[in-house]
Amino acid sequence: MTTKSTDNPYRSLPAVNEFLQVPTLATLIAMHGHDSVVAAVRAELADVRRRLSLGVLPDGECSSDAIAQKAAARLDRDAQPRLRAVINATGIVLHTNLGRAPMAALAAQAAHDAACGYLNLELDLDTGKRSSRQNPIRDWVTQLTGAESATVVNNNAAATVIALRTLAQGREVIVSRGQLIEIGGSFRIPDIMALSGATLREVGTTNITRAADYEKAIGPATAALMQIHTSNYRIAGFTEAVTTAELVALGKKHNLPVIDDIGSGALIDYQRFGLAGEPMARASIADGADLVLFSGDKLLGGPQAGILAGRLELIHRIEKDPLMRAFRCDKMTLAALEATLRIYLNEELALREIPILHLLGLSADDLRIRAESLAVRLKAIPGWASVEAKPDVAYVGGGSLPDQHLSTWVVEAKPGVCSDDDLAQRLRVGTPAVMARIRDGRLVFDVRTIFASQTDALVTAVTQAMPNA
Repeated sequence: MTTKSTDNPYRSLPAVNEFLQVPTLATLIAMHGHDSVVAAVRAELADVRRRLSLGVLPDGECSSDAIAQKAAARLDRDAQPRLRAVINATGIVLHTNLGRAPMAALAAQAAHDAACGYLNLELDLDTGKRSSRQNPIRDWVTQLTGAESATVVNNNAAATVIALRTLAQGREVIVSRGQLIEIGGSFRIPDIMALSGATLREVGTTNITRAADYEKAIGPATAALMQIHTSNYRIAGFTEAVTTAELVALGKKHNLPVIDDIGSGALIDYQRFGLAGEPMARASIADGADLVLFSGDKLLGGPQAGILAGRLELIHRIEKDPLMRAFRCDKMTLAALEATLRIYLNEELALREIPILHLLGLSADDLRIRAESLAVRLKAIPGWASVEAKPDVAYVGGGSLPDQHLSTWVVEAKPGVCSDDDLAQRLRVGTPAVMARIRDGRLVFDVRTIFASQTDALVTAVTQAMPNA
């Protein structure tokens, strides 16, 4: 294609339909579609006209070939998925903005298989009759927690709403003032109560609530007693709280169900990682809680879900609620959650195969060796002012264990050819995307959350992101 000869630079620009004959763009029509190619060409032509009007268009950039190449590049950019894999170098194991818990390979494969074909979602293969999609999850949750029954919805906020709606709509639920938390996205417990139709009855003070406070508040309108784990903050100092067992005893005395929202969903004791104070679902059931609520995508390490475990009669009522259909999980989530729960049947297998458990269990020696090795490889990339492996601290994140940190090792690297912000931005938009911490003019790469299999890709990403590297 040749550019029209004229003294008017605008008139020299080819028509859109002429661009479609350029081999590069003609090939892309089959891939992206006619309308998308036309839109990209028009966008590039508009940019050329704008730059011509400002007198800032370099020679050669208004040629047909140059515009066609830019249109092809625009198509490639626009076709990139908005959701992309990210190497998490932040050290935050449950990074909410990065999707919280990475799933086990077996769980991811189960979700893939469910998505790509058919499965007995609501079919009993033995009888050939319709069944509940909750049955597989119910079987494994009851086995792992000791509960009489269980069901699952799409997140723990939904579990709270449907539990309160079913058991306490139009009546009061008694909660300690010190447990009226706000979770992510400005979602507050009082708001969830209002949404469910239950009335919140606050007792005690921020730092001290006793069993007598609950008992004084019990009256004809009381439907349930509720305990909420303060998973994203801690109150320290002069404090007092009612234990689950004490609350259960009070509930039995007044014939009231006790709902225990334990939050992050630990199925094993996290003290093995040096992390204390996280309630376990089995312990809550053993203490007598009538209904225990917890997440699937935090400490449990599975897909996003809200699990309700407890008395058979209460679970049955919850599943009969019409809102259950709006809150139910799809086949991919259920398949991934079932696979995750089955891994927990063998605790040693879970410690190896559930990614969050594996990351939390990494030893200081292993982390040091990996950080020192990564530092050597990053130093070989031109453009750094300094690169150093050093001990540091990491956090669980995801609203879990907020006041406890993990020892870790990091590579702290100071760019010498650009600012820390510039390099961090280049890493975020690269392929693969890399999310690191920024501190005192340096990028901090925490190896605790970098999978060993990602090291080569990380080094490549940094090499490509470094200016003039």
